[in-house]
Amino acid sequence: MSGIGGTPRSSSVKDVAALAGVSLGTVSNVLNRPERVSAGTRQRVEQAMAELGFVRNEFARQLRMGTSSTLAYVMLDATNPFFTDVAQGIELAAEKANVSLFICNSNNSGTREESHLGHLMQQRVQGILLTPVDPEAETIDLVAERGVPLVIVDRTRNDTRFCSVAVDDVLGGRLALEHLVDLGHRRVAYIAGPDSLGQVRDRLAGAREAWAAAGLPAEDLVVLPTASLTVAAGRGAGERLAGMPARTRPTAAFCGNDLVALGLLQQVIGSGRSVPGDLAIVGYDDIEFAAAAAVPLTSVSQPRQELGRTAAELLLAEADPGHTHRQVLFRPELVARGSTLR
Repeated sequence: MSGIGGTPRSSSVKDVAALAGVSLGTVSNVLNRPERVSAGTRQRVEQAMAELGFVRNEFARQLRMGTSSTLAYVMLDATNPFFTDVAQGIELAAEKANVSLFICNSNNSGTREESHLGHLMQQRVQGILLTPVDPEAETIDLVAERGVPLVIVDRTRNDTRFCSVAVDDVLGGRLALEHLVDLGHRRVAYIAGPDSLGQVRDRLAGAREAWAAAGLPAEDLVVLPTASLTVAAGRGAGERLAGMPARTRPTAAFCGNDLVALGLLQQVIGSGRSVPGDLAIVGYDDIEFAAAAAVPLTSVSQPRQELGRTAAELLLAEADPGHTHRQVLFRPELVARGSTLR
């Protein structure tokens, strides 16, 4: 069928009703309540739809219902493979539930995050999964006040108003430092990332616990903050370590994530030193690139896809009137590879 100037236009419900010789109500029943329509009439309507190339306007139907069958994930950093792995887990759960998934990237910006959340509420999505810049932000409370289900991913809050899924980062920090201490390292750097991130603080807290438990001087656990958790930040940290006097230079480094660890690995090898001979390195997240690095990276592993899948299942479960909010905390595991083992 053609519209103005011969431009093809979509067939409407009226077109289907006219071709099938039935009422608009009958077509509506075929679309929404097919059990109410006799088999013969239903077949006639479906044949008319096929002949006309009729495509249901699902978005308009959902708007009339006041919601949609779409979930949204606002990830923190699309350049970090950790979050894309989490998104894959969310996608698998969404597909299983026969709902769509829309992905946004806040790029570590509270302003962008707030904008995304506003647009998603306007679109009346079924629910939102969020890795927030700040888990305590008032914007998150506003989403709850608007009645939109929200699950916090890879973060925790100080209250139980929301479901959340995260990993025990204090334990992860302990595992990393216990590994290095067991290998004989007595001066270690923690390449921290921004102190504003709760994970950075928790991993440091765990590292300090393990260091103190080993009876080692607090000053020999050297904290090197970085502005970001990126490969470039890791390279910069490597240059800072190389500039330290040899007698006080750490023999090992625990990095806030794998991207930092990979940047540090690049800098050390690029400057003619060896890993782990001159510097042992432990990362965090165990992204796919960790095992594929020039020197396979020892890393604290997080169940990335399981994080996403569990978060999506909690969000879908909020449709149940008997749903109670849960705060799920996974245990990390240390995967030892060549960057620490000779």
